[in-house]
Amino acid sequence: MRNSLLIAGIIIMFSGIFWSLQGLGIIPWPASSFMINQTQWVYYGGITAFIGLIVILYSRRWSQ
Repeated sequence: MRNSLLIAGIIIMFSGIFWSLQGLGIIPWPASSFMINQTQWVYYGGITAFIGLIVILYSRRWSQ
C-alpha cells in the first residue's frame, strides 16, 4: 500500500507541476494544448502538486 500511495503521489505532484509550467507558458507542449499561457492552470497545477505532496507525506507515515 505504501508504494502505491508513493507512486500515485509522485505522479500527481509532477502532473501539477507540468500543468503550472504549461499555464505559465514555460512548457508549450503539445502545441495545441488549451492550457498554454492560461493563468488558471497555474493555480490548478499548484493545488494538484500540493495534493500530490500530501499523498507522498501520507505514504511515508503509512509505513511507520
